[in-house]
Amino acid sequence: MNDASGRELVVLLDDNGRTVGTAEKEIVHSESTPLHLAFSCHITDGEGRMIVTRRALSKRTWPGVWSNACCGHPTLGEAIDDAVHRRVGEELGASIKSLELILPNFAYRAVDHSGIIENERCPVFSAKLVGPLNPDPEEVIDWRWVEAKDLLAGVRSTPWAFSPWMVMQLERMPLQGTQP
Repeated sequence: MNDASGRELVVLLDDNGRTVGTAEKEIVHSESTPLHLAFSCHITDGEGRMIVTRRALSKRTWPGVWSNACCGHPTLGEAIDDAVHRRVGEELGASIKSLELILPNFAYRAVDHSGIIENERCPVFSAKLVGPLNPDPEEVIDWRWVEAKDLLAGVRSTPWAFSPWMVMQLERMPLQGTQP
């Protein structure tokens, strides 16, 4: 979401997760990215399948890699649940239901091949898809429904083909059809 001047802002955090201000998204994501608030959403169909998306080649970080259904940043004062619904609409042209917080304390730091750092406190959600997808090509160039066990096997065998946050999240998430 943008401020009145059209700039996309992210919420900056201290080491304890307290809000300390905002900054422009384009400026924040750099070689010295400060800790900020984000979220990830994994969308399932209730049958053990998950949507994975391939990030557009024009993305500044991790272009062309496969990732979870949707990620984003809430704005200052925006409820994180509202931000997830907003971003799913913007990025995937879709609606979701049954939004559930599954990894409330997930945080990560990762460095892209370009040197840009992601440094996020990133609660992770799961949801069910309502209706069809109509992804924004500036965000997503491909998508697939994948069995959770197959996705986990793929991530474990070729982690470089996936976003680092999704790799870390999948190792911590309870995935349907992957338990012995």
